[in-house]
Amino acid sequence: MKETSLALKVDAYIEDFSGEVKSRLIKLRDLIKEKVPEVEEGISYGMPSYRLNGKALVYFAGYKNHIGFYATPTGHQKFSTKLKKYKQGKGSVQFPLDQELPLDLIGEIVIFRKNENLHKTKN
Repeated sequence: MKETSLALKVDAYIEDFSGEVKSRLIKLRDLIKEKVPEVEEGISYGMPSYRLNGKALVYFAGYKNHIGFYATPTGHQKFSTKLKKYKQGKGSVQFPLDQELPLDLIGEIVIFRKNENLHKTKN
């Protein structure tokens, strides 16, 4: 299965981190795979990427003081009210390491992107 070799690249990415950053990256990866078991995992733009039916779903990255989460602009627009307390860019949000990782919210965003992705695929 091609996913296995790509997953090894994500393993290697996560292994480059330690402590809280590594722990949070593992939690994010597990959450995404739990919410979308059929997700295709790989590395894109130098970070773990997740695709469904060949289309981008979400990405994440580890940094010294935060975890970057990228759900394309639509995921961030849809949840703008819930994400407003976090530093953001057009298609990114930063979850600081000194705050709890909002796994429930991230899960909602992942499901939203999954449904959006599946809808686009059917059209």
